[in-house]
Amino acid sequence: MYALHGTAVHVERIVRDFRRCKEAEELGREAHQQINRKLTWFHDEGGMLVIKARLPAEAGQMFIKAIEAACDEIPMKDDVSAETPNVKRRVHPSAQRVDALAMMAETFLAQGPVALKGGDRHQIVVHVDAETLRDSTAGRCNFEHGPSVAAETARRLSCDCSIVPIVENAHGEPLNVGRKTRSIPPALHRAMKSRDRGCCRFPGCPNTRYLDGHHIQHWAHGGETKLSNLVSLCRFHHRQVHEGNVVVLTLDDGAIRFVTPTGKSFDSTLQNHTQPLGDRQQLVATHEALGLHIDRRTAATRWDGETYDHAWAIQSLLHRLRTG
Repeated sequence: MYALHGTAVHVERIVRDFRRCKEAEELGREAHQQINRKLTWFHDEGGMLVIKARLPAEAGQMFIKAIEAACDEIPMKDDVSAETPNVKRRVHPSAQRVDALAMMAETFLAQGPVALKGGDRHQIVVHVDAETLRDSTAGRCNFEHGPSVAAETARRLSCDCSIVPIVENAHGEPLNVGRKTRSIPPALHRAMKSRDRGCCRFPGCPNTRYLDGHHIQHWAHGGETKLSNLVSLCRFHHRQVHEGNVVVLTLDDGAIRFVTPTGKSFDSTLQNHTQPLGDRQQLVATHEALGLHIDRRTAATRWDGETYDHAWAIQSLLHRLRTG
């Protein structure tokens, strides 16, 4: 009814708020994790360091993977005491993890922060159904051997990662496992880095390390993996785009516009990297080829100015979604 009798602004606002409500529950949980993340330590009476941490699910999975990788470099050899050299005992796995954590700290102090390349950065595995990734429908979307994750978070992680497609039967048994591919090939990564000067494209952001390649229109939604559909974003702004409802738009001159949930917009341009405005006649020819005849009456609305019930429209869509 609102699509027929309202304006484009009415429809856009209803659709935008409906999408936000639909994912608010899952994203709210992950936002809560980000707000409540913390790591503390203190020394006990014996002088040992006691560490306590509350990590968001994604950071927790990377921490576990890093510990497991470091443990592989530390064999489970026998522990011999200097006081009782004839008594040998097997090193407990928890003690091995302590050695692995010390190795991780030593490696960081020796090498400093180093960002891994696109497809190898996230050494974590996310299992997500194709329909869930594309449409946020009910289905599997969780870390391997870990908690569930919001579909929007899975889309953020899959913007720039390695992908292995698996076809399963009705019982969840694999029928075919495809080849591992990169969502953004290395050559395209280099072109994007050259165009964006190796910087986060969000206006005013100085980050040049730990950058993600973001699909402006996600590949799960039909977006192409091409340079004009990619933009470099730091981890913080990439999270804000996917999970903070920041909209990314490509303008006619090649600039990138970021629109916040409050409607405030920021434009990002690069010197000598803009495109000319499109030809108006070509736009008309494109419409005609698609069978679209647009004139002064095309966008006429039946709305006569009365107040519309926005909350009722959202509740109706949510009720239709829940009842199938």
